Amino acid sequence: MARISLDQKRESALAYPGWRVVGAAFFGVMCGYSVLIPYTFSLFLNPLDAAFGWRRDQTAMAMGCVAITVALCSPIMGHLLDRYGPRRTILPCLFVFGVSFASLSLQTASLPRFYATFVLLGLAGNGTTQLAYSRAVSTWFFARRGVALSLVASGAGVGAMALPVFAAWLLRTEGWRATYAVLGLFALAIGFPLTLLLVRESNGRSIARQASAESMRLLPSAVSRPYRLLILAVFLYSVSFNGIISQFSVLLTDRGLSLSTSARALSVIGFFGLAGRLVTGYLLDKFFAARVSVVLLLTTVAGVLLLSRNSVSSAFFSAAMLGFSAGGESDITPYLLSRYFGLRSFSTLYGLAWTAFALGTAVGPVLMGRLYASVGSYPVCGVRLAAIPALLSSILMLMMPTFQEHSHADGSSLIDSLNLAVPKS
Repeated sequence: MARISLDQKRESALAYPGWRVVGAAFFGVMCGYSVLIPYTFSLFLNPLDAAFGWRRDQTAMAMGCVAITVALCSPIMGHLLDRYGPRRTILPCLFVFGVSFASLSLQTASLPRFYATFVLLGLAGNGTTQLAYSRAVSTWFFARRGVALSLVASGAGVGAMALPVFAAWLLRTEGWRATYAVLGLFALAIGFPLTLLLVRESNGRSIARQASAESMRLLPSAVSRPYRLLILAVFLYSVSFNGIISQFSVLLTDRGLSLSTSARALSVIGFFGLAGRLVTGYLLDKFFAARVSVVLLLTTVAGVLLLSRNSVSSAFFSAAMLGFSAGGESDITPYLLSRYFGLRSFSTLYGLAWTAFALGTAVGPVLMGRLYASVGSYPVCGVRLAAIPALLSSILMLMMPTFQEHSHADGSSLIDSLNLAVPKS
């Protein structure tokens, strides 16, 4: 306890150098893949279709290209982060991502070229996300790790609220080519120098010297009970959340609510997502993270069930619940991984978790789409069924052992986390 109290005092100081790493990571995530791809993609659909005569489904196929590439590359990206360290991995990814995004300003009528650019964005994309920055941040914090990781994730929340508005203004005033160029250069101008100057791990150990230990420790961690439970829980939650979110707007408009009402409800999701990240970060440093996750997952269940009711107030309360729980869940996975397994193979294990989430992202919307295709609407019972995977996920999180129980079982996980996470005086 004395060690934890000392860590709390040191990590709470504003002059603590770890907070500079958190700040750089916040802005890096804010202008990286997590924001630029999902939150601006739809803004370019009409301009591109008008410019080249593409069908909507042809243009939207690029989103599938980037999503599949990210899912396949997440474990590889995680291994690179563990093997070479965050800064040496993030910098080339930022460069490739920014240049590739800006190159869309030179797009021609060639659809294969368009798809190839989005594959390239997917290859480098995860190197600009929370996945990439979490390892560096985690090495600086132990007692305040939950808050630190939540602030990194909040970069995506702030970016999701600000960059689409900025992009929409650019589209209206300068056109789509200039908008692609500015956003790509923005990622380079903000993320690259901050990462170069400020992002580094706290300990002086060479990542390369840890490679042999990493390869020995990865398999036991990946097949351990906590990791298997966590991966399945992440997948099931993703099925519920993304199944509902992918159809959220039409779920409301099909019931007679206006498009503007559904748009406002979506903005509520974004606002409460940011709030969920910050509140959950505080709770993770106070309570057992798996139990915090159970509360958030049950909030998701309640949000889905509330969405089955046909009223404006239900729609907004549902959006608030879904957004808050989604923001919180984005904090919990990296936190649990760092506590259970330490940091030697942290990014590789986190990358595999991203793949599980991406698979759920593919499954959930397909199931909801098939429900609509078979019935011709979204029946109340069908919407309620979407809550079942999240409920199962909460049960799995109840089965998670405490950090002490797991460290006693494998003998060294918690010790590794302590040794790597606390900077030497």
